[in-house]
Amino acid sequence: MATLEEIKREYEDILSQLSDPGLLNSNGITRRRGAPTGSISNREKFEELSKKKNCLEKLIEKEEEIKEIKNQIEENKEILSAEKDPELLSLAETESKTLYDEKIKAEQDLENLLKETSPKNLEKEETASVIVEIRAGVGGEEASLFAGDTFRMYSKYANLQHWSQKILNSHPTGLGGFKEIIFELSPLPQSKSKNVYSKMKYEAGVHRVQRIPITEKGGRIHTSTVTVAVLPKPKKTQIKIKPDDLKIDFYRASGPGGQYVNRRETAVRITHLPTGIVVTSQTERNQLQNKENAMSILGARILEKKETEEMNKVSNERKAQIGWAQRAEKIRTYNFPQDRITDHRIKKTFHNIEGIMNGKLDLIIKVLSKTEL
Repeated sequence: MATLEEIKREYEDILSQLSDPGLLNSNGITRRRGAPTGSISNREKFEELSKKKNCLEKLIEKEEEIKEIKNQIEENKEILSAEKDPELLSLAETESKTLYDEKIKAEQDLENLLKETSPKNLEKEETASVIVEIRAGVGGEEASLFAGDTFRMYSKYANLQHWSQKILNSHPTGLGGFKEIIFELSPLPQSKSKNVYSKMKYEAGVHRVQRIPITEKGGRIHTSTVTVAVLPKPKKTQIKIKPDDLKIDFYRASGPGGQYVNRRETAVRITHLPTGIVVTSQTERNQLQNKENAMSILGARILEKKETEEMNKVSNERKAQIGWAQRAEKIRTYNFPQDRITDHRIKKTFHNIEGIMNGKLDLIIKVLSKTEL
C-alpha cells in the first residue's frame, strides 16, 4: 500500500501530465507525443489520468481534514490548561470529545480510502466485464428454479444498466431452471455504469429463498439456496495461459434429460493442467465459439484461484474485511410469503420483492456501496 507521501508525489505528477497542452488536440482525439500511429489515444490516457487524479484528491483532502482536526484538538488543550471559567471549560471539554470522535472517524475513512485506491483494488474496479456463475445449492428442483429466477433478475438488471450479456455455459432443467449457468456482463457505449464489477461484486455468496415451490402440492414453504460467484474478467496482461498447459476435449452437447442438442461434437471441455481447473461450454453450435467461451471462464477462475491463494496468506483481520466476496457466505434471504429481502451483511430488510426480482437491484446495491467496510 502506497504511503501518503508517495500519493502526493503521484498526484503532482498526474497534474503535470494533465497540464500538458499536447495531451488533447483540437479535435479531442490525439496520440501520445512521439507515439506511432495506431497506439493508445491520448483521450484514453486523459480519462485514465483524470480518474486517478480524482481518487488521489479524496485521499489528500481526507489527510488535510485530519490535520485540521488535530490542530483544533491542540488548541482546545491550550484552552483547557489555561481557562478558569467553569462554563468555558465545560464547553472546551465537550468540543474536545467531539473532535476526538471526528478524528477517529476521519482516520478510519482515510484507511478505507487507502485500501480502495490500492493498485489491485483500482484494477478490479476498472474491470469492464465480469463473469457470473450461478449454481443450484440445497433444495433439489426448487433450487434449480431459483437459480433460473436469479439469472433472470440479473438479466433484467443488466438490461436496465445497458450492459450486454452473453451466456458462456448452462445446464438447464426440464422445468425451466438451471443446475448451473455462467454468463458474461459487459458495458455498452450507452451504459449507465462502465464499472460492471463495482456493482455486481456485492452479489457473490449464498442466496437463500423461502417460498412455496410450484412443485409443492401441500402449500408448504420450502427453503432452498443458490450460490453466486462474480469473477472479474481478466485483462490479457493479467493472465497468460500457455497452450501446452491445456488439455482440450470435444463432446456432444446435451440438454435436459440427456437429449442431444446436436449430433456433432461441439461441446468443449478444457483442463488447465497446472491448476487442475476444468471448464466446459456447450451453449454455441460450433467448437470455436464454445472454446472461446470456455477460455473466458478459465481465465477468470485462474485469476480467482491466484487471488484466493494470496488472500490465505494475509491476516485474519484482513480476511474479515474482504469476506463479502466468499462463495460460501450466506449474504441474502428472499422471503416471498412476507414480501421481504434481507441482506445479512448490513442487517437490512427491503420490500417489493417482485420489483427487485424484475431487475430493480439498485435499491440494495446503493445501500451496500455506502456501507462497505
